[in-house]
Amino acid sequence: MGNDRFPGASLPSLSAREATRLAVRAQGFAGLTDATSMLDAVGAVQLDTIAVLARSHELVGYSRLGPVGRAAVEHAYWRTGRASAFEYPAHAACLLPAAAWPYFQFRRREKQAKSSAQLHADPVLAEVRARLADGPVTVTDLGGASGGPGWFNPSRVKVLAEWLWGTGEVVCTQRQGFKRVYDLPHRVLPEQVLRADPDDDACHDYLVRAAVRAMGVATRHDIADYYWLRLRAVDRALQRSDLVAVRVEGWDDVGWTQAASIERPAPPCPRTTLLSPFDSLIWTRDRMRRLFGVVVLLEAYRPKHERVNGYFAMPVLSGERIIGRVDPAREGNTLVLRQVALEPPANAQQVGRLAEAVREAARWVGCTAVAVERAEPAQLAHRLTRALG
Repeated sequence: MGNDRFPGASLPSLSAREATRLAVRAQGFAGLTDATSMLDAVGAVQLDTIAVLARSHELVGYSRLGPVGRAAVEHAYWRTGRASAFEYPAHAACLLPAAAWPYFQFRRREKQAKSSAQLHADPVLAEVRARLADGPVTVTDLGGASGGPGWFNPSRVKVLAEWLWGTGEVVCTQRQGFKRVYDLPHRVLPEQVLRADPDDDACHDYLVRAAVRAMGVATRHDIADYYWLRLRAVDRALQRSDLVAVRVEGWDDVGWTQAASIERPAPPCPRTTLLSPFDSLIWTRDRMRRLFGVVVLLEAYRPKHERVNGYFAMPVLSGERIIGRVDPAREGNTLVLRQVALEPPANAQQVGRLAEAVREAARWVGCTAVAVERAEPAQLAHRLTRALG
């Protein structure tokens, strides 16, 4: 394959709106009832240390399920006993359904193959393994994560614990605070996923299909990005698959989807909600632009004076459109909108939908009031405040 431009053969087609609607529905913004089914639908939930309204992995559940209890979302992710999810590098560090464990074996094999004899002979590694044999541990239990001054200077035990995690000798299915709890796979993962040992081709076949199912319709670059796969492996998996190549209005490259998506177009999604900047619906700028015609950048890591949209600008998804963005903060029981903007046309219907999404977010985090600091256009501040009641 290797060439993602349109081949000469006639392909089925999707309008831009149909493709966006398909992507939104595939990502679980309609029809889900609990966080476990949500995780199965998206296939991967990115983790991040930033917490504004909540941590990003909680926001992903909220965006799809509404103001369900945060404990219910956490339980779906970090269940005790036999795990329903595990954490692993996929699209960055992600929570993944337990059923996906065997299919990251290709990555664990790569990690193992790149390790040095010196690492295997390290006496500290034997000590870490001995501690793990006695039960689950955090890096604090092993002596601490820091190896000295500096923003990123990990201790030797941290490096070795992370290597064991990367190779699959240990697994993370729980966190304490936001620290990984390292455990042995046979103690926490379901027996059926431990028995499976797919080869690299089978791993890529599964992950490519999972990525397309989660995105609805995707280019080969989209697919590779979803689980950070190599393009050549994606190309080979697409050739082996029963996925369908399609033309998408406005896309330069071929899209790939499931046959059923062509046969049964997706119905609209009624939900209006705030999205985490780390939401899998909008992981890449290029795909966000193709689906929604806008790009909202995360500026948390930029100096304050260089920010345009704010520290943690959250896109506002309404149906198959991104209608605006909100940069929220909390001050006591007040949800403060540091910056809020609406895409044209900023009409009464859009203002009402924005107000609905903000009110729901406020209820979810236990805020009883909403304050608007800055709006774009400027008159939006008064209109939104009035709509919020």
